[in-house]
Amino acid sequence: MVNPFQFIQEVRTEAGKVTWPTRRETMITTGLVILMVLFASLFFVAVDQTLRFAVTLLMGLGR
Repeated sequence: MVNPFQFIQEVRTEAGKVTWPTRRETMITTGLVILMVLFASLFFVAVDQTLRFAVTLLMGLGR
């Protein structure tokens, strides 16, 4: 079993090796993620409405 204090020291050492993104990089990435989510949601709304229209049209023909 590893000494807890040694483990914490090793974790801090490894965390110091991480290359953290700058504030600008984080903001750009966040903006791109939000933009892609908006585009994806608009796409799925359009597909959903198209399928709803097609099914309604087909169901109406059966009457």
